[in-house]
Amino acid sequence: MIDTQTIRIQQTSQSRVNTLDESNIPFGQLYSDHMFIADYKDGEWQDLRIEPYQNISVSPANSALHYGITIFEGLKAYRNPQGEIMIFRPEANAKRLNISAERMCIPEVPEALFMEALTELIKLDSSWVPSSPNTALYIRPFVFGADEYIGIRPSENFRFMIITCPVGAYYSQPVNVKIETKFSRAFDGGTGFAKAGGNYAASMYPAKLAQEKGFHQLIWTDGKTHEYIEESGTMNVMFVVDGKILTAPTSGTILKGITRDSVLTIAREWGIEVEERPIAVKEIVAAAREGRLEEAFGVGTAATIAPIAKIGYEEEILEINNPSGGEFSSKILKELNDIRTGVIEDKYGWTYKV
Repeated sequence: MIDTQTIRIQQTSQSRVNTLDESNIPFGQLYSDHMFIADYKDGEWQDLRIEPYQNISVSPANSALHYGITIFEGLKAYRNPQGEIMIFRPEANAKRLNISAERMCIPEVPEALFMEALTELIKLDSSWVPSSPNTALYIRPFVFGADEYIGIRPSENFRFMIITCPVGAYYSQPVNVKIETKFSRAFDGGTGFAKAGGNYAASMYPAKLAQEKGFHQLIWTDGKTHEYIEESGTMNVMFVVDGKILTAPTSGTILKGITRDSVLTIAREWGIEVEERPIAVKEIVAAAREGRLEEAFGVGTAATIAPIAKIGYEEEILEINNPSGGEFSSKILKELNDIRTGVIEDKYGWTYKV
């Protein structure tokens, strides 16, 4: 375990928590008072510190700005009925951060460092964790190259940071999605499985085109043939067809979602049949046309469970039997919320009390 005394803490002289209105929290726009920073130099993480949230200074030749050497994670903290703060599955995020790090030539962030930094930061900014229904403190750990160097090579210096922000619902209503059959998000052998910044940058233009047609997000298909469903822009996707949950297997092109894993774990325990396998676009199209597509929904940290209302495919709009959320998605959303907020027992060991 990292010695917490090595984390220097500089508290803000004036908290901004009085600007937090729990009845109206815009997603990702209001940031908590402090941030954690560590620098990787000479082969080790050093100068661990918590400072007031503020702008940072980087060189115009910073390697992350030019070459996209950056990875991130996303997780949430909640309040239980006793007012205690619970973080959902942070160890899983620490492990996934390092999977991304390896692919992007970034040094591993020791799990002990990740957890200690997270704990100390959330303790300091505990007043920022909201308690109203459907709210949470979103936590964004990220690492980026810090070299001042214009040249194609792995960075030698890095910065690890954690910032936090109170949030409400990411999607305030069921979403409309479009199956993407022209542009590609990821290819075998690429970085699709990593939470690398470039993956999201490359997805924005196709998503913008879809939004101009009234869709909230895309459902990405495989980069080679566009015949198989992969994931959405902000979440993994699942379908309920003939009483079975269908979802694409995680792979080199699909992010291994932590919410996804939680949903599938609970579904199997409930005795619901789950099929993790390649899902052909034509299979979902046929199920919708035949009235067998009972539910479709996205799963992710930001979105949690996001019911899909309509699916656009080429020039057709596919209807879903339960466009506002069906029996399973509604039930699993309540189960996850109850576990994360301590309303029911966490028998999976997923919650971490700060």
